[in-house]
Amino acid sequence: MGYSGARAYSEAPHAVQLFLPLYDNGGQPFPRTDFTRVRDQLTERFGGVTAHTRAPARGQWKDDEDGETVRDDVVVYEVMVAELDRAWWAKSREQLRETFRQDELLVRAWVVERL
Repeated sequence: MGYSGARAYSEAPHAVQLFLPLYDNGGQPFPRTDFTRVRDQLTERFGGVTAHTRAPARGQWKDDEDGETVRDDVVVYEVMVAELDRAWWAKSREQLRETFRQDELLVRAWVVERL
């Protein structure tokens, strides 16, 4: 696990995932430093992060404008948070959208139920 100790799970009622593209729209890979910076910022703010990077997730969808199939390889960063600060996440999502030059960038959250 990518979290330091039980503290991260015992205090965290939400999981948040960020879906970051590996390549820009021209097929060029983003620099590794972009991903390192995000990982380090999340670790600093939330005390830990899990990066799902070994096998990129592959997405595909139909483009609304021309009906072409669009594909994307992404890595997923996940953090556990005690409180969901929606304003901070909205600002962070917008910054990441600009960094990774995306029309949209998915950040999702859900309540965690400990079993």
